[in-house]
Amino acid sequence: MKLSALGRQGLKHNATVVDKKWEELERVVSNLPVSPGIVRVYQDGLPVCGREREIVSELALAGHRNHGLLLKLEARGALLMGTESPELLVEEYQLARAALASGAAVRTEVRQKQLRDTLLEKRDRYVGDRINRTLGAGERGILFMGMFHEVARYLDPDIEVVYPLGSPRARQSRGV
Repeated sequence: MKLSALGRQGLKHNATVVDKKWEELERVVSNLPVSPGIVRVYQDGLPVCGREREIVSELALAGHRNHGLLLKLEARGALLMGTESPELLVEEYQLARAALASGAAVRTEVRQKQLRDTLLEKRDRYVGDRINRTLGAGERGILFMGMFHEVARYLDPDIEVVYPLGSPRARQSRGV
């Protein structure tokens, strides 16, 4: 789909831009201070299930750069945390499957978007609550989330949020 939308040159350019963003993120993460037992790492799409380390390892081996970063942080002493509700992740998967199966009817697309937005908010609330409950006094959290998430609005007011690559909304408005 990307190839037909962007063409070969556009696809190549897109891959270069994405690769540069990953390099920047990897550089920033490698310079983050990580005190063993003081830093908790939370990841978009990682369910609270007791198998978090296994899931992250498998995805890192499959070439997922963000999961490789998680393993590097864990090796430096960070605690890997299950982040998302398994039930909400399954619901999102089922919604995506239904969207693919339904074709491109405009009414269906509008309804699917409404459901996605509602589900995204539920996931953000869950992640915010999860961080609020598990991040102890004096600890630091590192959260890797996709740019459409707005978890910060659900965090307790005593949790300071820093965006080392800039605010997701600012990056989105620049087309990044």
